[in-house]
Amino acid sequence: MSKSPLASVKERFESKEKLVAAVEKLATKDLWVDRVSSGKGLAKISNAKLLRLHTLLSQAKESFGTRDKLVASIVELAKRTKDSGYASRLGEYPLPRLLDMHRALSRSSKRAAAAATKAPKASAPKTKKSAAVKAEKAPAAKAEKAKAPAAEKAKAPKKTAAKKA
Repeated sequence: MSKSPLASVKERFESKEKLVAAVEKLATKDLWVDRVSSGKGLAKISNAKLLRLHTLLSQAKESFGTRDKLVASIVELAKRTKDSGYASRLGEYPLPRLLDMHRALSRSSKRAAAAATKAPKASAPKTKKSAAVKAEKAPAAKAEKAKAPAAEKAKAPKKTAAKKA
């Protein structure tokens, strides 16, 4: 069973005040878009949210350094480098949302790269063969169908002529 948020705070930071101080230290203008109420501040946020914020802020600082680098990485993964409006809109998103987007886009790009390397080798010959086989079968089937009615027509007039005589 996982520990409660209070137990985690006491284990890692000894008190909530020290956790708030650690989050405030990481929440610089390079990483953080300040949307916290100025009257309440970070001290009124729950322990679980503060722990998550501390984890995400430290992860972002280690991996990217600044929000701008994170946004640039997301734009590159999304293959929208020329779309400046998209990049400016991403700049307004909160850090946890940006990190989630980066994680999702990196996973999807890895999957696409893996599928691209495996799929063409296996599927390309099958499609070429099936298309060639269909192309050969179609004229042969049409020729057989055309021969059958012609043979019936040839037989039919002879029978009627024989009956008349």
